[in-house]
Amino acid sequence: MTDSSPVSGDHPKDARDDQTGRFIQQPNGRIRPLSPHLQVWRFHLTMLGSILNRGAAIALSVGALFVVAWIAAASFGPDAYADFVAVMGSPLGLLIWFGLTLAAAYHLTAGIRHMIWDAGSGLTPKSATNLTMVSMVVAIVIALGFWAYLFASGKVTL
Repeated sequence: MTDSSPVSGDHPKDARDDQTGRFIQQPNGRIRPLSPHLQVWRFHLTMLGSILNRGAAIALSVGALFVVAWIAAASFGPDAYADFVAVMGSPLGLLIWFGLTLAAAYHLTAGIRHMIWDAGSGLTPKSATNLTMVSMVVAIVIALGFWAYLFASGKVTL
């Protein structure tokens, strides 16, 4: 005797009756959303890593405008360049440059993490979480180390 009632946690609709295309009937008969969304997945560290990687890419795209402005200031002459250096050498400017350094470092480490995953390693939930944590910590260490070197060498001052 088969019971046609939905399994606990299933969407009560029949996938054949779904006109939106958002649900699918799995081979085991359960009705599931076609793609995951917040009602299905719990938040975990690898999700944060993915979000941060996308945010880092956006920050680097915006940061490219600062690099273009730097080159433009240099091409407009010594006065324009001095003005740009004064603004971007201020505490707010240095914070922007530090943020861009952190974004670049995280985008690099997340890219390495993805290459490891693409090679088929580190795909278990625990190892994926650990690898994500390592990529975040290493990015912070790279950024702090780079800026510590800049301040220690006297190339940057407040």
